Amino acid sequence: MTRTARELMETITRELAPDPRSNPLVPLIARGEAGRDTLAVLALEQSRVIPADRRAFQYLADRSTDQSGAAAYFTALAGGEDLAAARLDAFAAACGVDRERAAAYDPLPGCQAYPAYVAWLALNAAPADAVLSVTANFSAWGGYCATIARALRTHYGFTDEACAFFDLFAEPAPDLDRTAAEAVQDGLDTGRLDESLARRYGHLLQSYESLFWRTLLRPV
Repeated sequence: MTRTARELMETITRELAPDPRSNPLVPLIARGEAGRDTLAVLALEQSRVIPADRRAFQYLADRSTDQSGAAAYFTALAGGEDLAAARLDAFAAACGVDRERAAAYDPLPGCQAYPAYVAWLALNAAPADAVLSVTANFSAWGGYCATIARALRTHYGFTDEACAFFDLFAEPAPDLDRTAAEAVQDGLDTGRLDESLARRYGHLLQSYESLFWRTLLRPV
């Protein structure tokens, strides 16, 4: 039986759901046990991830000119990174990061492996395959952000403004989900989607996501 895009997206998201043990940091934040300096490093790493991902998503959108669903999806993601960048400063400030520290900071390779792979996808992956793999990864990321947003308010006394970066990704995005489904369906209908490759890409994205969080605790 031929699967619909939504069925395929749900299947791959379920298959690629990370082992809870793969992210040791978010549970610490949830309990209020992570140090503020670790939160500061999270902010500093995200300040490098966001512009890199934005450029990668825009490049994928530009490569998708004959695939309107994929172009719309990646254009929306690039716009979301702009919103995220605007909200990150308040979180960084609440963590004690000032302009001098931000300018002097050297990013951690284990954290920057994730955006490096997103850039690889932008150059090498078929847009429909990239849509499917990125969508599966975002499910886990959104859950992490929801947990962090609650913990920052409960245990760290952060304001709504300081939590807005995480609130952005924790919020449901039905329009984005619908656009992703349209892009995947188009890929299925036109034979431009390779499920095997999309799974491989999604698995690597989840692995690099886990490496990001582990590195924040044990820098590599």
